[in-house]
Amino acid sequence: MSDPVQNTRTLPGAVLLDKDGTLLDDVPYNVDPDRMRLARGAAAALRELGGLGVPLVVVTNQPGVAHGYHAEADLLPVRERLGAIFAEHGATLAGFYYCPHHPQGKVPAYTRACLCRKPMPGLLLQAARALHFALGRSWMIGDILNDVEAGHRAGCGTVLVDCGNETEWELSPTRQAHYVVPTLDAAARIVAARMRTCGTVPAAAPAMQTVAP
Repeated sequence: MSDPVQNTRTLPGAVLLDKDGTLLDDVPYNVDPDRMRLARGAAAALRELGGLGVPLVVVTNQPGVAHGYHAEADLLPVRERLGAIFAEHGATLAGFYYCPHHPQGKVPAYTRACLCRKPMPGLLLQAARALHFALGRSWMIGDILNDVEAGHRAGCGTVLVDCGNETEWELSPTRQAHYVVPTLDAAARIVAARMRTCGTVPAAAPAMQTVAP
């Protein structure tokens, strides 16, 4: 049964963004706010998306908690720094949702398979319920096909930022992005245009459409 949030026509859409490798340069397991740097095209993307007036949400796997590299509480300064970065570029961070689990973790409380670790859609569903937006009007943007799959499972439109972080390319119908672009600002322009003109995502994702910058 589909989630009711997905099909509520009166709710707005949102833009869901992966963090590491998409929005920020990928520094593995980093929780130091001073090491957080916007990825290529991210500043322009935030300015573009910030003008849409829809919730902007970060959804991210953070298995460093399960592996014991840092505590879950260490993600609070990360969320605060993200909020400041958004504000610096004319956008508002509406929500920060993370999965601290991993099936092969070392910390027992976080070592398990779960529904929130992408490619599962749990983080997206959680955000939609809490922030009251329609997933069927929303877009998921990420740098690997697990992000794409999570978006499809939740009923979102999907954009893959093909910046070299996806290396396995294990394709299936749920791992076919609606659009493939080289930078986050290119993704933002597509999403902004779609949301301004039609408000809904494509009915299906055929072969991935690669868009030049």
